[in-house]
Amino acid sequence: MTGEAPVPFTLIRAGPVSERKAYPLRLGSDVMTAMQRWADEDLRSLNAQIEYVLREALRGNRRLGKSTETSDRSTPSMPDNDS
Repeated sequence: MTGEAPVPFTLIRAGPVSERKAYPLRLGSDVMTAMQRWADEDLRSLNAQIEYVLREALRGNRRLGKSTETSDRSTPSMPDNDS
């Protein structure tokens, strides 16, 4: 053992990274604060958290095509709070 701390998890990409496009987004300060807090809890950047929430909403409403869903960035799924 070298005394190095173990890595808690490893991100594995599910496929090629899709093309990314910049888009200016205006959010209310309450939404921005809540998203930042959530991002901090999930150890994500604010941008990654916003993309994650949008992607989950699209997936939940079946608005993403199959090819987009399979090439999704590696992020853990959202827990179901319906139980």
